[in-house]
Amino acid sequence: MNMINRAAVTANGRVYPWPKVPAIAICLDGCEPEYLDVAISEGLMPTLKRIRETGTERLAHSVIPSFTNPNNLSIATGRPPAVHGICGNYLYEPETGQEVMMNDVRFLRAPTVFAQFYDAGARVAVVTAKDKLRALLGAGLKFDEDRAIAFSSERADTTTKAEHGIDNASAWLGRPVPEVYSADLSEFVFAAGVKLLKEWKPDVMYLSTTDYIQHKFAPDEQGAKDFYRMFDGYLAQLDALGAAIVVTADHGMKPKHNADGTPAVIYVQDLLDDWLGKDAARVILPITDPYVVHHGALGSFATAYLPEGADRADIMARLSARDELILVVDRDEAVTRFELPADRIGDIVMISGENMTIGTSAHRHDLAALKEPLRSHGGLTEQEVPFIVNRKVDLPDAPDLRNFDAFLYACTAAAL
Repeated sequence: MNMINRAAVTANGRVYPWPKVPAIAICLDGCEPEYLDVAISEGLMPTLKRIRETGTERLAHSVIPSFTNPNNLSIATGRPPAVHGICGNYLYEPETGQEVMMNDVRFLRAPTVFAQFYDAGARVAVVTAKDKLRALLGAGLKFDEDRAIAFSSERADTTTKAEHGIDNASAWLGRPVPEVYSADLSEFVFAAGVKLLKEWKPDVMYLSTTDYIQHKFAPDEQGAKDFYRMFDGYLAQLDALGAAIVVTADHGMKPKHNADGTPAVIYVQDLLDDWLGKDAARVILPITDPYVVHHGALGSFATAYLPEGADRADIMARLSARDELILVVDRDEAVTRFELPADRIGDIVMISGENMTIGTSAHRHDLAALKEPLRSHGGLTEQEVPFIVNRKVDLPDAPDLRNFDAFLYACTAAAL
């Protein structure tokens, strides 16, 4: 067993102070800053209102693409995708010719802050809403010394001590496994975090939710207000227990629909098929995941692999001329500008505007599950996220402040 070393911990070249009290980062998936502003203005979040006044508040920038997996792993590693390798929820592997979900630990190229603290002797807890993130966030943790717990709400009734650090987390918490498409999936995360803090006393804890509510409701709609009122109650408990807490988000959320409520989409695969021949190019949508009710695989960031011999400059010029797209760049510029791994993106990268998404071909998107006008994310217009610390710390402003600075400042606040 490792002896506890209470010196600072180094992870991916960054130095994290050893926390004197539990250091907690909370990722509110899809939390456009307006959600907090509306809820606070209507008196629904008294705890967060007080924390914003007595602690430290800024806006931060997420990583691009502003999707769940890249940003959660950036928060977990303290570094951008160029370092940790997770640049989407989904990718194309040219070496295999396969399109796959990027939720396997084999895709992760850097250790997490959690693993580095664990190796230094800390107690570490990670609770996520969706199980797609659990293995990545739990990479490097060992569950045989009662110093690590990592599980998801989605699979809480199947957890084992050997694989998750806890047997049947659902029974332990006294809550049934929630529906995936519900606010309850995130509430389970918060409730688990409170119980872990009270009973298990982690040194470092990460709580990461799902953005089902944010995809479904605008900030001024009742479903969103109910969600943030619920969260504030759990935040009050975590704060009262003496933890140093950073509240941030993986990305924002914007309306992406036409006046009649239909999704606003530019189908780029169809365009490239017309210009280059059917299936000569391959458009990849890194937002793609199994949860089609959220977004129908429609987001504001896409990458395309062009056939050998294609005139890339001409294709980029044609795409740039489209009003729906606000940025079209080649691989080299995307790698530099967005700190992405060059071997995991295509020849070109496209980003659509605030109220527009990018699709492949019209017939390939199952939009039947979308019950409300589309709200989604992925681009530059969803990069601004809240960053709130429940203690006084010195913070830069965006764009220097990034959401993946969460644990640096949580640990800094916890070490004061």
